[in-house]
Amino acid sequence: PCTCYDLRKLKFFMNHNNYNKISSSNPQPQNNKAPSNSQPQQANKKDDKAIVGNDLRDKVLSEIIDSKPGIKFSDVIGLDAAKQILKEIIIIPNLRPDLFTGLRSPPRGLLLFGPPGTGKTMIAKAVATECQCTFFNISASSLTSKYVGESEKLVRALFELAFEKQPSVVFIDEVESILSKRSENENEAMKRLKTEFLIQFDGVGSSQSARVLIIGATNRPSDLDPAVIRRLPKRVYIGPFNEAERKGFIKTIVQQNDSVITDEEFDQISKMCNNYSNSDWKELCREAAYEPLREISDVQSLEKVNKLRPICFGDFQKAVKKVRGTLTKEVLQELEIWNQQFGALN
Repeated sequence: PCTCYDLRKLKFFMNHNNYNKISSSNPQPQNNKAPSNSQPQQANKKDDKAIVGNDLRDKVLSEIIDSKPGIKFSDVIGLDAAKQILKEIIIIPNLRPDLFTGLRSPPRGLLLFGPPGTGKTMIAKAVATECQCTFFNISASSLTSKYVGESEKLVRALFELAFEKQPSVVFIDEVESILSKRSENENEAMKRLKTEFLIQFDGVGSSQSARVLIIGATNRPSDLDPAVIRRLPKRVYIGPFNEAERKGFIKTIVQQNDSVITDEEFDQISKMCNNYSNSDWKELCREAAYEPLREISDVQSLEKVNKLRPICFGDFQKAVKKVRGTLTKEVLQELEIWNQQFGALN
């Protein structure tokens, strides 16, 4: 007969054998599963970072890089000061970069300011066509996002691509919409965007030897942040045409259609209005070109017409009564005062 001690001993050995069988069939289940699960999670995190970076770069490439508009410097009438500065800091340094070193290294920032409709964006389009550079045309909508922190990443991706594809030009139209003066009541997301832009443009980590030019265009330079003004050392006032430039501009526009306007009549047209911007003069020429078409009474008569009569001086006299200038003395005085304080005087 077995004693109680023997029964307890037998039960212990039976349980011990069952444990060994179970452990031998499934050796260390927890230790084996942990490494297999942890490695894929780390790899997925790395892949997610790479995907996010590629998505931002693709967004910059798809929305910001602009094709060549096909406008040359010869197509831009007047604006000689701006064209000369652009040749000095973009075109000639690309031809002979060995000459532009040290103190002669071209500046990295250019501000084109002036009243609306004077040709600031036209100059930028000419730069995109003339210079052998990668041209980035950005706006506020290109760099803002509803997600927290993505706007700063877009700015970083923009400058990374600009450095990779140098020589490059980054054109910001209506620059005050992005880089206006910072204030305490401003949205926190916009503050971070401006800070990131300033750091990437001229911060500690930025490369001073990079061939990247930032061009900003605005008709409200007084709204710009002082740090932005400092980073755009070349500031050129793009004002309305003078009398000689008006005459050349009108002649060039009217030559697209038949005209019988004499040189003396072109002088009279250029003296008609002083509060016209450059785009207003173009609209005036377009309105005058419609006058021969308006003389045709109905659609049936229009179908029988083989050729319209040439544009004459009387058409401009009628057009002046329909097209009004958009420039005011207050706006021009404000811009001229800012030019005397911060701009490059000619």
